[in-house]
Amino acid sequence: MAGITPILTDLPSPETLARRDGSHSGNPAVRQAVLQQKEPQHVAWAATRADGGRGFGFTGGHDHWNWGDRNFRKLVLNAIAWCAQAEIPAGGVGDEPVTFGQLEQNQDEEPGNDFDRNKIRARLRSFSGGT
Repeated sequence: MAGITPILTDLPSPETLARRDGSHSGNPAVRQAVLQQKEPQHVAWAATRADGGRGFGFTGGHDHWNWGDRNFRKLVLNAIAWCAQAEIPAGGVGDEPVTFGQLEQNQDEEPGNDFDRNKIRARLRSFSGGT
């Protein structure tokens, strides 16, 4: 982990590991580390290279509706600015709230049969600043 700084770390719940094995899902090594060894997993991290270059890794971008969470967006915006070696404002990089309508308009995939607009709206309301 030389040059790596964990930003967000958590112990995933067993439900998150119930999916079949795959490149974007679980695998036996992760299941053993989490379920048996109770080893927290880094889900966001910063990397600094010896030449001063910077990078950021994050596993949260796969859920489109996460972009409705102001704190989620702030994490990513601050990471982008940090990687660019820009000055970060005292309160962090800010943006405007994102509405359900904006997220729905910007969704690339057709919603599945189980898509529940009310459930997503409720989830966005639970986020700080989500509407």
